[in-house]
Amino acid sequence: MSTSSAGFRSRFSVERMMRIHDRLRDGSSLNCTQFAAEIDVSRKTIQRDIDHMRDRLGLPLEYDRTTHSYVYTAPVEAFPTVQMSEGDAFALFVAERALEPLRGTPLFDRLQSTFQKLTANLKGHVELTAEDHDAVSFRQFGEGRTNARAFKALQKAHTQQREVTFAYKKPDSAAAEIRHVRPYHLTHRENLWYLVGHDVDRAAIRTFALPRMSEVKIARKKFTLPGDFSPDAFFASALGVVAGSGSFDIHLRFDASIAERVSERIWHESQQVTTRSDGSIDLHLQLGSLIEIERWVLGWGAHAEVLAPPELRLQLAHSTTAMADRYANLL
Repeated sequence: MSTSSAGFRSRFSVERMMRIHDRLRDGSSLNCTQFAAEIDVSRKTIQRDIDHMRDRLGLPLEYDRTTHSYVYTAPVEAFPTVQMSEGDAFALFVAERALEPLRGTPLFDRLQSTFQKLTANLKGHVELTAEDHDAVSFRQFGEGRTNARAFKALQKAHTQQREVTFAYKKPDSAAAEIRHVRPYHLTHRENLWYLVGHDVDRAAIRTFALPRMSEVKIARKKFTLPGDFSPDAFFASALGVVAGSGSFDIHLRFDASIAERVSERIWHESQQVTTRSDGSIDLHLQLGSLIEIERWVLGWGAHAEVLAPPELRLQLAHSTTAMADRYANLL
């Protein structure tokens, strides 16, 4: 799914069509305008679903001009089903397990419901064995807490393009501050949910961690999402979450003992890896901030060395000296 704002606002068409089917199969009629308002989508979206159900799925849908509604002109016992192989069923099972980052958000319950509806209308019977269930798992180190109440309010505010206010407590602050923000995008990074939005008081786009929010309120004032805003472009210079406004050419060297572990992953879109004659590797990155890269390099211990920029070398020198002093009495 695209990370664009349109993707953020989208609803799953299969779920909508099945809701339309549920409404019509008992002989009731459906008015596109009223139903669209009921599930908070546009009338054109419902009309496209109706057209797909009639023209592609072959359902007996007809427009009743007297009631300005659609009806089934013949009995329909079940929504059109699809054949599913064991491979298809396993892929669906894996996809469902991959939803774990959404747990605790309104989207998780909606997607779970969609999966149940999809599997309930499959033809035939496909068994997943115990081996299938044990074949794939997802585990995130340091999984973050989900602020479901904030997520729901921010999702609604983004859809309606309304500003929000919330109390926000930075990790290094003693008390929370009230922020006035235009919500642009929700993203799951570094095992945590973040809001990217325009901080009205600071006149800048900032990133906010949802677990640090409280008292989220949707304001009446509306805003227009800038046409040039792109989540991918915003995070292009970030190693993880901190985009930054600088431009740093990062040059790191990793010794041969961990060279393969480092080179087997894509840490950033800008990375370039060069293998040296002794088996060590040089890693080059282009980042907008030094905050996250310092912490990341420290995680590799003595196996990594910062070669550039000089200010990052100095930061690591201060940090490692402080660490050495802390453990000096153990040597």
